[in-house]
Amino acid sequence: MTIPQASARPAPSLPWLMIICGCLIAALTFGPRSAMGFFQLPMLTEKGWDRTTFGLAMAIQNFFWGAGLPFFGAIADKYGTWRVLTLSGILYALGLVLMATATSPTMLHIGGGVLVGLGVAAGGFGIVLAAFARSVPAERRSFVFGIGTAAGSAGMFLFAPISQGMIDAYGWSDSLVYMAIAMLIIPVLAIPLVGNAATSKVAIAEMNQSAGQALREALGHQSFLLLTSGFFVCGFQVAFITAHFPAYIADIGIDARYAVIALALVGFFNIIGSLASGVIGQKYSKPIFLALIYLGRSILVTAFLLLPQTPTSVIVFAVLMGLLWLSTVPPTNALVAIMFGTRHLGMLGGIVFFSHQIGSFLGVWLGGYLYDQFGSYDPVWWLGVLLGLFAAVVHWPIREKPVERPALAAAE
Repeated sequence: MTIPQASARPAPSLPWLMIICGCLIAALTFGPRSAMGFFQLPMLTEKGWDRTTFGLAMAIQNFFWGAGLPFFGAIADKYGTWRVLTLSGILYALGLVLMATATSPTMLHIGGGVLVGLGVAAGGFGIVLAAFARSVPAERRSFVFGIGTAAGSAGMFLFAPISQGMIDAYGWSDSLVYMAIAMLIIPVLAIPLVGNAATSKVAIAEMNQSAGQALREALGHQSFLLLTSGFFVCGFQVAFITAHFPAYIADIGIDARYAVIALALVGFFNIIGSLASGVIGQKYSKPIFLALIYLGRSILVTAFLLLPQTPTSVIVFAVLMGLLWLSTVPPTNALVAIMFGTRHLGMLGGIVFFSHQIGSFLGVWLGGYLYDQFGSYDPVWWLGVLLGLFAAVVHWPIREKPVERPALAAAE
């Protein structure tokens, strides 16, 4: 199961300024959208809307996050990361302001859904990790991906208590406006991430490959398709929990403060899980590691639902789920880079993530819709368990090696 390593040589230095700024951007973009569940009940109470309305807004957000990422990734690959990240800050801020001032479900869906989703797409993991990949040697890529993913986890950890505290102090609407202002620092933080695929040291065969060729190659590659289908499940599971867990905790009669504690713990242990994932993925089989993560999620949710649900069980669930939360991201992105290189990593990684966000759309929307239909979140919990088993199966046969390119190689 161990992947053979290259012969021993001094480890090259890492571009730490780029990594630190990229991590701050990941924390800023992932933090507010991961805390959206705290805004659901106060917003719906004031507006008189139902959970389907809010759930649809979050589903739209996840869909546009995924749909926008391949395009923003391709733009960053060609024209530079800084331009895309600057656009992210602007779109994100506009979306949060429109969400804060929404007077109709349509405004909520456009602001909190479309604009915030596009803002996260232009500044999220896919864009930042692709920039890292172009500046970091392959033997340290999984480790750096783990750092970047952990930074997003830190954003979730920090914004859970910050969001609830701001809502208590200023109300849900003003809190969204303050978060919008914070997004405007992203263009400044993005300055060290200037550059595109042409400025990185990639193989000539990769540089000679057009975006269309890369797309056709990936969509005809079995392991890429399996990876893409499995990542759908990750999105379904984590987006449902992010959007609906605070309401679920209230429904089962547990004090609301435990929802804040739980999501903060998910974020904190997510940091540990992401860092550990980066290290493990550097040393062991990434497909098998991913299969075990999804299997672990299904076992954990099953135990949480069948055992007595108490404040203690909520805390235990949050800790263990946090370890498994974004631990899928470093090995998934690293597999795309291994298979196809970094020339079109923003675009190809974006396609994998689009599948993740289709799953997110369904997880969030079905959470609200089925709750309104049946008065319970249980059907979606159990559907997530079954999908986790499916993901464990499809990751097992993925081949962790570069795709063969005889035609491109001949052109070197």
